[in-house]
Amino acid sequence: MPKESSNARNWKPSTLAIHGRGREPHAYYAVSTPIVHTSNYYFDTAGEVEEFMRAKGQGKVLREHEYARYGNPTQQECERKLAAIEGAERAVLYSSGMAAVLLVIMTYMKPDGHIIFTGDCYRQTRDFAMNFLGKFNVPFSIVDPAADAIAAAIQPNTNIIFTESPTNPYLRVLDIPAIVKVAKERGIMTVIDATLATPYNIKPIAMGVDVVIHSATKYLGGHNDLMAGVALGSATLMNDLYKMQRMIGATPGPLTCFLLERGLKTFGMRMEHHNNAGLAVARMLEAHPKIEKVWYPGLESHPDYRIAVEQMLGNGSVISFLVRGGNAETRKFIDALELFLITPSLGGSESLITQMWAMSFFDYPEEYRKNIGMVDNLVRLALGLEDVDDLIADLRQALEKI
Repeated sequence: MPKESSNARNWKPSTLAIHGRGREPHAYYAVSTPIVHTSNYYFDTAGEVEEFMRAKGQGKVLREHEYARYGNPTQQECERKLAAIEGAERAVLYSSGMAAVLLVIMTYMKPDGHIIFTGDCYRQTRDFAMNFLGKFNVPFSIVDPAADAIAAAIQPNTNIIFTESPTNPYLRVLDIPAIVKVAKERGIMTVIDATLATPYNIKPIAMGVDVVIHSATKYLGGHNDLMAGVALGSATLMNDLYKMQRMIGATPGPLTCFLLERGLKTFGMRMEHHNNAGLAVARMLEAHPKIEKVWYPGLESHPDYRIAVEQMLGNGSVISFLVRGGNAETRKFIDALELFLITPSLGGSESLITQMWAMSFFDYPEEYRKNIGMVDNLVRLALGLEDVDDLIADLRQALEKI
């Protein structure tokens, strides 16, 4: 078991990302967490198996590991550090961010319940609600990403409020304490996907949120080279999620967990760069004559700027904007860029760019796309770790090509 430090409560995110809440002994006295590549763990005797299973039935833990679908030591160490960064009692790692989203919903949804989702959310989350919840006879509502809209949508049987903050792609920032207040008054679980904020920039659990989700593929991993997700919260809630996870098998492999933990060691430094670069690029774009509108919570023009100032340490490096013109001008701008790769995702070391309607909503009817704001000239930037001056120069030269 890790030896927790009495000073851990005062440690900053960068320190917690490296040490968790204290030191964990490693095999062979290794500094880095070893990669334990095995699908199963043996017992010395048949009697040991019986003793283990009897204790397990009584809720006792005689040994940590039994079978790889139930987790592995590398995963456990990574979960420990993620929980420390988030300020949660426990973390459960999944094979992807969407695995975390879906298994949280599936664990706590009720056929006689009701779930509130907020709009401007990740496309796959929206698709799950619209295309699959009906098969489980679970009613739901999708409302504007605002605390008053959520409160107005609450029904007598509402049992889950699921939102994002900031949202994707318009980066709406929700008044989390206001949502938590009304939810606790009604006995409703609150779940927030805080991928775009990261635990560096926002602390939903400290505000009373029950479950926080991150796509660890993004800022937490930080290098565009792994896929994982994580849910965090109280030990009781996470134990429910762990039982569902071990049944479904959405468990990340040990190499993925090793890469994720390695990425966490530079998490604080990377987030400082992301926050500074995001604000600098957003300000440049807002002032540029060939940009029609910019959405970034760190700009005073953003509708939720004051909420962001109150709740967030920084605003990350995702920026959405409208190129002045239409589809042709937008594509010409994107094709002229030299440092930005055309691909989805965010939070990695390479800068990425997405024309939202084409990359993520191409198969939706045009009228529906317009209704949810997926217009032809909407672009989302996900800045990487390149020098911000180089990124700005690249954006400027591409805009001049329009």
